Amino acid sequence: MATSPEFMEYVVEQIAGCGEIRYRKMFGEYLVYVNEKPVLLVCDNTVYVKMLEEIREEMAGAESAPPYAGAREHYILDIDNRSFSRRIVSLLEPITPYPKKKRKKERL
Repeated sequence: MATSPEFMEYVVEQIAGCGEIRYRKMFGEYLVYVNEKPVLLVCDNTVYVKMLEEIREEMAGAESAPPYAGAREHYILDIDNRSFSRRIVSLLEPITPYPKKKRKKERL
């Protein structure tokens, strides 16, 4: 089951105010960018965050699961809790690196 566009709009509403937010559809699911940094992964109407040391205490009671087959375990973010979701995003944004720019292939 793929993530619905309505759920994506809900995710954006819940983390509004954390910076410039956009999302990109990838393989039927979504990657949420905050200030051009990939912070959240949304699969099957569930919001996932990487298991990083910087948020371990905050996410101590959270469930975890891989977002898709073959992926590492991620924390499942309780997106319905707006203040908590915004706190997690505000902790993740400064420590998340910008994505690497892809080099254009030369044409022969």
